[in-house]
Amino acid sequence: MIGKLKGVIDSYAEDHVILDVHGVGYVVQCSTRTLQKLPRPGEAATLAIETQVREDAIRLFGFSSDSERDWFRLLQSVQGVGSKVALAILGILPPSDLTSAIALQDKAAIARTPGVGPKLAQRIVIELKDKAPAFGSVDPTLARLSGEEATSAPKPVQDAISALVNLGYGRPQAAAAVAASVTALGENAETSALIRRGLKELAQ
Repeated sequence: MIGKLKGVIDSYAEDHVILDVHGVGYVVQCSTRTLQKLPRPGEAATLAIETQVREDAIRLFGFSSDSERDWFRLLQSVQGVGSKVALAILGILPPSDLTSAIALQDKAAIARTPGVGPKLAQRIVIELKDKAPAFGSVDPTLARLSGEEATSAPKPVQDAISALVNLGYGRPQAAAAVAASVTALGENAETSALIRRGLKELAQ
């Protein structure tokens, strides 16, 4: 199986690139985000590769990083998500944003992808919540407050999130602001203090 290709960009198409590796031109399908990052024809490029073997074809998918390839594989473990949809999602959300969206159960972020409706977006965040790679830069407090575990958070924290949501902010944004407030003020902070600090965070 091919895991990486290093060569020279030969030409581009709407959804793929031809990578010349020692005189052999490989057709590599990529997300729009990956295609935008690649250099001009004639210049060197390296792509992490996912090889898919079917009865009628062998297809190569190229990624700018191993983490993007890992997400491509993981997304396809969800029913209804094939290679085309997975590439489309990665074209809208880079791995860091996708990690955050899964951690925060932010269905709306994933539903921004053309061809991904609310039901599929919900299925993705639910099924990948425990399968996703480590949340990386996502604050554990933020992930906890944005998920089902929010009900076990101190009441002032829950009330502060609810107050910000009632003011019109989305739950992920409200949870992020309150998480930052908890980090700054401590977990024993009162609701009013968390709301004030949260509003400052949202205003930045």
